[in-house]
Amino acid sequence: MTCKEAEKKIPYFLQDELEGRKLAEFVEHIENCPECEEELTIQFLVTAGMGKLEEGDDFNLQKALLMKMEGARQKIKINRTLRHVLFCLEVAVIVDIIIALCIVFRL
Repeated sequence: MTCKEAEKKIPYFLQDELEGRKLAEFVEHIENCPECEEELTIQFLVTAGMGKLEEGDDFNLQKALLMKMEGARQKIKINRTLRHVLFCLEVAVIVDIIIALCIVFRL
């Protein structure tokens, strides 16, 4: 993912609208690109920070952003685990079908 692509995805990330591979690619890029991480921090301050200020709530911007990134990492981990489980189930079904066909056709 390029920096330009990552910057375009920041608003979608902040609104929790990135899923699957798009989310994984975005998080990986942000974790490895200080410029995009800074842009994410700025946009997070503007969107989340301004809302909190209007509400009069105290908040720790850095902690809130770290928690959002950790939540994204957990979502990615769960997604990868589910894809792995689904793959294993698909393989098991194929094996069962092959065994059933062997029994029916006495191969």
